[in-house]
Order: sequence, then structure tokens, then C-alpha cells
Amino acid sequence: MTNSMSNERHSASFRDPSGFLFNREGILYRQVNNSYSQEYDHLIESGLFGALEKNGRIISQEEIDISPSYPEKSYKVVKPDLIPFISYPYEWSFSQLKEAALVTLTIQERALKVGMSLKDASGYNIQFNQGKALLIDTLSFEFYKEGDPWVAYKQFCQHFLAPLALMAKKDVHLNQLLRNYIDGIPLELASKLLPKNTKVIPGLMMHIHMHANAQVKYANNTDEAPQEKKEMSKDSLLGIIESLKNTVRKLSWTPAGTEWGNYYEITNYTDVGLLHKKQLITEWLTEYKPKNIWDLGANNGFFSRIASNQGIFTVSFDIDPAAVEQNFLQMKDADEKNILPLTLDLTNPSPAIGWHNQERESFMERAPAEMIFALALIHHLTISNNVPFSQLVNFFSATGKWLIIEFIPKSDSQVQKLLHSRLDIFDEYNREDFESTFETQFAIRKSEKIKDSERYLYLMEKI
Repeated sequence: MTNSMSNERHSASFRDPSGFLFNREGILYRQVNNSYSQEYDHLIESGLFGALEKNGRIISQEEIDISPSYPEKSYKVVKPDLIPFISYPYEWSFSQLKEAALVTLTIQERALKVGMSLKDASGYNIQFNQGKALLIDTLSFEFYKEGDPWVAYKQFCQHFLAPLALMAKKDVHLNQLLRNYIDGIPLELASKLLPKNTKVIPGLMMHIHMHANAQVKYANNTDEAPQEKKEMSKDSLLGIIESLKNTVRKLSWTPAGTEWGNYYEITNYTDVGLLHKKQLITEWLTEYKPKNIWDLGANNGFFSRIASNQGIFTVSFDIDPAAVEQNFLQMKDADEKNILPLTLDLTNPSPAIGWHNQERESFMERAPAEMIFALALIHHLTISNNVPFSQLVNFFSATGKWLIIEFIPKSDSQVQKLLHSRLDIFDEYNREDFESTFETQFAIRKSEKIKDSERYLYLMEKI
């Protein structure tokens, strides 16, 4: 978990009476309340927690002997491991969300074997750490009672299945609905948006379309209970979990046809220029040794991996869902531990959402990083989106201490491509104005012209 909160109860941890997160002297702790003592003891003593921890599917923690935040309610205090960057489902690629869904269902299956069940199936309870999706809320388990349905069934469908189905069957960008619906995409809405032919897919018909119809049917009818409240045998419950797993597994999305997903196949770098750029970045990382990096506009993570391969934790952001998907799949194939691909539109970054706008942090609230990469990026922001250098320098100054940034002149073919269909109103888009503007908040420590190109690479330090 991150340790950026102030010395108080975590602003996102207030819904569960079983316990909560709190911060003390920059360290994050979880208080387990007396009301959850029996469930917590069974979670540990049954071996469920240990098995999930061994497989990297739940966050590690240790019990700590410190004074609790609310002593009158406290049973135990635990210290969870640090998650270097908290991300949210609307920032994940298709395959990230799919992995998170399958991990949630696998944990539910394992829990049922020891007489427990997930009472929460929120996407926000999953984080990515060292290349794996894992559960971060150790208070999400309750005792399973024979005959009870899965109380988190609807939540799982809204947080995972509905966005995955919409991404796979309609448009990959529809996961952004999760920014508007913090409790998951309403099933009635998902059912209306999905193509009609999804009604012949048994899993989607059952878990989205029929589920949505049942919700509508019983919304104002107190005489009959909705499907998820009817008595259900354990075998039937396991059957639903298996059906959900099969439905999720069969959903697929091929990352093709978006603008920058094949950027490094169409770039105008020569082999010499690309190698020189890579060498410069490698040398600067070796010399300055940042603890973490945010690569903004990372595409498929080519330059992110220069850092992550040195053991530097790197968050690899890009606006293109195809590029982020390729990045994540490459991460999984290579079993990489130090890179986290995420989707981000810098012109409209993730906002603070939820209760009091404090449950989920904005992109900037998770800053600063120690070092920022802005490679082949600023011409898109300045020319495509009309963001002047004065705004860019304010942004980068608030985002990180060190900055490796590339300036690409108007004569470059990639900039000419951007100017092809619009009037050139960018008189200040030149290297001299770029340097003078950035020097108002950064010291230029190094600058090099990239070989076989007109591009310049800079290393800057915030002043």
C-alpha cells in the first residue's frame, strides 16, 4: 500500500465496519476491529491467508504491537507490505482487468474450501505488484453459510464482467465508464450497450442480460427476492463461480488498429539514432539512480524497460489502449517485476472520485515521482492539444524531481504529420523558447543531439 496519506484514517477506508487503514508517521497500518476477530482468526488459522500469500495473490502483512487508532474497537493491528503505485480499474488494459477478475474468482473458490467467502468483489480491492494482480483487502472475507448465495455476485459482475464484455464486444474505451460509476457499471446499462448477438453467448446472457432483467423486475417488488438472495447450495455456488471464470476466459480483445500501437514500427528513427537515444538514457539512469520513474507517453514500454531492467520501478503510461495492452502482455511473457503499464490521457488524467472526492486519488495526488520520462511526447501535447510550454513546465515541475525530455523540431516528419491537417499557429514551438521556458523551473544538467536526427534529449532537475 502507498504511504502518502496524512496521519489519520485513510480517506478511502470507511465503508467496512470490520476495520480500516490508518497512517502513522508515514507508515500505513490496518486496524482489525473486534467485530471481525473470529473471521480474522479463521482466515489465518485455516491456512487460507498463507496459501494465497505464498501464491502472490494477497498482500503480505505482519501483526504489529503498536497502539491502535481506535483502541476501544481494536482486535489487532497489521502492517501490510508497500504497494509502490496504487492504480485503478479504469487505468488498466483489457488483460489487466481480465487477470484481476480471474484472481478474484480464484480467491473466492479457495475461500469456499475453508468455509469462507468474499463479501467484497470490488475492482479497487485488487492491485498489481511485481507483475501480479493481488488482493489488498484482507478484511474482505466472511464465514460461508450453507444455502447462502454469493453476496458479492452483483458487485463482481459490475466491476469486472460488464466492463470486460463491453471492451471485448463493443469498444475497448468503454472501461472509462468506471470513472463515472465507482460502484461498477450498472448491469442494465451494460445490457443495453452490448450488441444483441451477445445474448446467444450463455455466460453473458446469464450474468449480464438475465441478471440485469432480474434487477429491474425485483427493483420495486418486495414480494419476491431477486436471484442473488435465493437459497443456493454450495455446489450451485461453485457452479456459478466456474461459469463466471469460463465467461471471463472466453472474452478476448486483439490490440490492433489504434493510432500509436505500432509506433516503434513506423518511427523515423534510424538504427543509429535509436541506439544513441537508448545509450544516453541508460547512462543518465546509471549516473543518477532514481528510485522510481513515470514514463509518460511510453507507448509499448520500449524505453520504460531501460529503467525497469535496471531494477527501477517504472510506471509506464500511455493514452493508447493497444499500446498499453501490448506492454502488459510483454510484461507477462517476460515475467517482469518492475514495470506497471497503465492507460492515461495526460490532457484528461484520472480525477479524484468517490465520497468527498477522496476515495480514489487523482493522478496528480499520486505524484511526485523521482524521475519523469517525456520522450517523443511534448509535440503531441503542444501541437495536437494546444498546451503551451508554460503549462507543460508547470505540470512537469509538479510531477517529478528529475526530467528526461525530448524536443522534436517542426522539421521532423512526425511533427509535420501533426501539422498536415491544421494551421501552424505555434510560433513559440522552437528549441530556444522550449529551453528558456523550462529553465524557469528546471536546471538543464545535460543535453545531447540525437544522432541521425534533429531531435534533442535533455536531462533536467527541478530547482
